[in-house]
Amino acid sequence: MPAARRIAFYLGLLVIYCALQTSWDYYASHMIFVLQLQHFALHDLAPALLAWAWPRAAPARGLPRPRLLLNPVVVALTYVASLLIWMWPPITFDVMLSNGLYRLMSWSVLAGALPFWSLILDPRPHPLARLRPGSRIVMLHLVMLPIVLTGAALTLSGSNWYPVYDVCGRFLPIPAVADQQLGGVVMWVLGATVYAVAFFIVLGRNLEQEEAALALRGLADQW
Repeated sequence: MPAARRIAFYLGLLVIYCALQTSWDYYASHMIFVLQLQHFALHDLAPALLAWAWPRAAPARGLPRPRLLLNPVVVALTYVASLLIWMWPPITFDVMLSNGLYRLMSWSVLAGALPFWSLILDPRPHPLARLRPGSRIVMLHLVMLPIVLTGAALTLSGSNWYPVYDVCGRFLPIPAVADQQLGGVVMWVLGATVYAVAFFIVLGRNLEQEEAALALRGLADQW
C-alpha cells in the first residue's frame, strides 16, 4: 500500500478513536456544535479517509454476501438516515440523557457511513467497481441535498430546536441559538467541502482511467 494511503488509513482510525474514546463525548453532550463536529468526524471524515485508503480485502472477508450490503439505494438511504434520524429533536432529547443511546448513536453514524464512502471512493474502474463514475456523482448529490439543507436550516433558524442542552448545560457562554447555528455551519460548510473533494476525486480518477484505456487502445492498434 502506498505511503499516502497508509497515512490516510491510520489517520482515519485515529479520528474514530478520538471521537469515540476521548472526552469528545462529554463536550458533545454539552454543546450542539461540538456534537456536529463529532458527527462530521464519524460520518464523513474518518470513513472517507478509510475508504480512500482502500483496505477492502481484509474487511470484506468478514462480511457475508457483501454485494447485498452494498446495494446503492440501501447504502444511500442508510447513509442519510444514520445521521439525520438522530437530529430529530425528540430523539436528541432522549439520546442526550442516556449513555446507552448516545453510544448507539455514535456507532450507528459511523456504521451507516462506511458502505457509502466505500462505494463512492472505490478506485477501481467499472465493472470491477459497483458504480460508474456518473452514478457516484449523482449519488453524492442526492445524499448531499438533505444533509446540507438540514445544516442550512439549523444555521438560519432563530428558534431553539434542542432545549435538552439547557438541561445538560453548556460549557461555553454561548446562547442556545448561536450554539445551534454553529452546529448548522459545521453540517453545511464542512459537509459540503467533503462532498466537493469527493466529487473531484471521482472525476479525476475517471479521467485517468479513460486516458489509460485510450492508451491501451492505441497500443493495440499499433500491433
